[in-house]
Amino acid sequence: MGAVGTSADNAMAESFNSTLKREVLRDRKVFANPLHCRHDVFRWCIRYNTRRRHSWCGQISPDAFEARSATLSKAA
Repeated sequence: MGAVGTSADNAMAESFNSTLKREVLRDRKVFANPLHCRHDVFRWCIRYNTRRRHSWCGQISPDAFEARSATLSKAA
C-alpha cells in the first residue's frame, strides 16, 4: 500500500479485492453460510498464490516462476 495521497494509495489492495470478488462471487450475491464462504475464499487464495498465472512473472504461476529461479526458495 502506498502513502496517503499518492496515486498508488491502496491500488494493490483494491486490485486484489476486485479480482477476488469477480472470480469468487461471480453472479452469486449470498453464500449459503459463513463456512461455505470461508472455504471458497480460502480455495481461491491458494489458487491465486500458487497456480493462477500472473502478468508480473511472464504469465506463469508463482510456483513455476520460483522453480525456474535459482535465487528464490519455494514459499511455504
